Amino acid sequence: MKRPLVLLVMWWTLLAVVPAWAGVTDALRQAAEKGDVAAQNTLGLMHYLGRGGVLQDYQEAVKWFRRAAGKGNAASQSNLGVMYLRGEGVAKDLQEAVKWLQLAANQENATAQANLGMLHVRGEGVRQDFKEAARLFRRSADQGNPAAQAKLGELYLRGQGVPGDVVTAHFWFNLAASKGNRAAIRMRDALTAKMTPEQLTQAQEMAKNWQPTPGKSAPKPASPWRKPAKPAEQEI
Repeated sequence: MKRPLVLLVMWWTLLAVVPAWAGVTDALRQAAEKGDVAAQNTLGLMHYLGRGGVLQDYQEAVKWFRRAAGKGNAASQSNLGVMYLRGEGVAKDLQEAVKWLQLAANQENATAQANLGMLHVRGEGVRQDFKEAARLFRRSADQGNPAAQAKLGELYLRGQGVPGDVVTAHFWFNLAASKGNRAAIRMRDALTAKMTPEQLTQAQEMAKNWQPTPGKSAPKPASPWRKPAKPAEQEI
């Protein structure tokens, strides 16, 4: 039975909060107009959320995300992909969504990798491919993305795209659960009851020794913008 769409949408819940701006300052807008991609992305997110003294306006959000995405900003590419996926501010277009998510994923954007992996699981916009999904989830999970860690654990538990392995499944569930991922907590606890003491010890030791690893092709941070502060690169 096909899972309801809400399971996929959960991947696109807001993952960050807009910096505390007392409205859209002249400095921020001027920086965005001059081509500062971090400012453009922040301005896009403020319009997306309707915060920072601006009204929610998806079309305006798309405009600013597109400007930064066109210059290679991975966060904006990911955000724009999500908006095409949801049909917010633009007509829903899975192919455009995949295009922008892929560009961001190629820059080791963990959120884009997780979302793109989910599309491969569902076969939406791309052909269903559990092996590719596992590869994308792994790249995201290695960076510490809890949603990707939980989904990768599911693939190991079911043997989809990867060999079935309860120890490795528990390992990924445990990492995601430690960050508060509710689905991972449920799956880890259910799996724990079925494992031998030796398997459980091995999985827990793997989690204890794990360290996040940044993607090899992740871009260097943008130069700081200090009028009045550097706007953070945000994702939706």
